[in-house]
Amino acid sequence: MKPTLGPTSTSFSRSINDSLMNASIRYAALFCLTAFSLCVHSGTAYAQLDRVYPNDSSAATAGKIEEVTRNGIKLKTGSTTREFMENEIRKVSFQGDPAALTRGRELVLDQQYEQALDELQGISVDELSRDLIKADALYYRLLARAKLALAGRGDRKAAVAEAIAFARNHGDSFHFFSVAKLLGDLESASKNYDQAIKYYGALNNAPSTEKKILARYLVGVAMLEKGDTPGAEKAFSDVASVDVSSSEALRTKILARAGQAVAFAKGGKGEEGLKLVDELIGQLNPTDIEMAAQIYNAQGESYEAAGDIEGAILAYLHTHLMFSAQPDAHAKALTRLVELWPKVGRTERAARARQELQQRYPGFAN
Repeated sequence: MKPTLGPTSTSFSRSINDSLMNASIRYAALFCLTAFSLCVHSGTAYAQLDRVYPNDSSAATAGKIEEVTRNGIKLKTGSTTREFMENEIRKVSFQGDPAALTRGRELVLDQQYEQALDELQGISVDELSRDLIKADALYYRLLARAKLALAGRGDRKAAVAEAIAFARNHGDSFHFFSVAKLLGDLESASKNYDQAIKYYGALNNAPSTEKKILARYLVGVAMLEKGDTPGAEKAFSDVASVDVSSSEALRTKILARAGQAVAFAKGGKGEEGLKLVDELIGQLNPTDIEMAAQIYNAQGESYEAAGDIEGAILAYLHTHLMFSAQPDAHAKALTRLVELWPKVGRTERAARARQELQQRYPGFAN
């Protein structure tokens, strides 16, 4: 006869199952509690895990930030400490970043400034968990506003005030020298050239050779705009004669040679200036549209200084038609076209240029 389970056997089986289930629950709870305990006890190191992204790589170095100064960052990774100079850093993501800062930072780096502000303006800075995160949120908010102001779509005076406040309150930030350059750019755009020269001069205190070279070049640009042609020519010549090894410094050196060409033309050496700028155009990297836009504008300025209005128009048109995605250079080209078209009897073209200038860069159309 086939055996059957009686009432006693059924109860025993149910009891075994219940015990196994309870044991599983207890084990799972114990495992979670142990894992949580481990996270809590090791949380000091984990909670401070930050990531530094250098300019020359898409990969980040992760670790704990030990020190931040205006010269750069010291990051502890395992048993070693790495130093990143401020000009080597593309961005830093901090453990504890709010999602809005992560998104806003990326949008600023992608030059999507209005969308970035939509994200960043909603951040309550006082409620952020770390001073480093607060400074980063304030910096990217400032950078977005300043870039819009430089493109004529924001209040430059307000951006200057915001930048001065950042420099005063976060003088130990690795963003400090970038803010000094922003101040110079804003003052130069407002034609306050002496102030611009002062702020650009602050870059001489940066640790990197690249920033020191950039400082001299930007001082030359401000001098040229101010009308100090001999001073500008000297500044550009100083930069153009420097031996450089990095790609960043090489770009600055090329821009200095373009500035030198304009200074030559404005100083009465038009043929020499045009020869130099034509040489630079022949050497252009076709993928570097920012550089190309600035050099074609330099060609336009050189033709203007030499009295060749049609040549100047053609050069500025090149920037307008080919490099309109570069707001600074494009706005400058349109501004000059507004002035130059009537000189060759094309007032209707001047009106169209002014209309586009007013629509895209209202601050330049005053």
